[in-house]
Amino acid sequence: MNKEQKIKTVTDLTAHLTQSKNIYFTEIFGLDAQQTSTLRRMCFDKGITLSVVKNTLLQKAMDACDKDLSDFNTLLKGNTTLMISDIANAPAKVIKNFLDKEKLEKTSKKLNLKGGHVEESTYLGHEQLDVLASLKSKEELIGDVIMLLQSPIKNVLSSLGSAQQNIASVLVALESNSGTKKEINSSEDTSSEDTSSEDTSSEEMQDNNEVKEK
Repeated sequence: MNKEQKIKTVTDLTAHLTQSKNIYFTEIFGLDAQQTSTLRRMCFDKGITLSVVKNTLLQKAMDACDKDLSDFNTLLKGNTTLMISDIANAPAKVIKNFLDKEKLEKTSKKLNLKGGHVEESTYLGHEQLDVLASLKSKEELIGDVIMLLQSPIKNVLSSLGSAQQNIASVLVALESNSGTKKEINSSEDTSSEDTSSEDTSSEEMQDNNEVKEK
């Protein structure tokens, strides 16, 4: 790599470090071609940029970018591979999934997390992998907020639905009671008319008898 290429590499790295919210510093060692291909495919599927960089050039880029990345200076030993993503927990999940799949613990092969600058916070050491993987992405947080906002609305709609059903039941009951009362009143009126007719007939019969006696 000549001087011009080094300058371009540092410039590009500086831009990536400045613009990216989630930067993972990793150490990858001894992977065979198949494993390397698998890791690259997993990163590609999750929108993660995977870049093997020289420590000296990365150091210059870190010094030149607008962020304070001085906590990571001591990590620039051995080989360094950057994993850059728009989603905070995506690289951590890829690392965990890859390690679970390939079972590298008892081999000389490595995929270690050196550290990460994630959402303006600093994480140092491979032991932070689980912490980073459990972080919720922006999309997940938005989804949680939407669910929280929807819950009261769903409860209100459910209450309104129950209230509507109760009102409908009351109206049906009232209508039924009204019909029953009308039937009762009608029966009472009929009975009254029958009684009145009987009384009138009795009076007429009495009058006729009185006329005959005279």
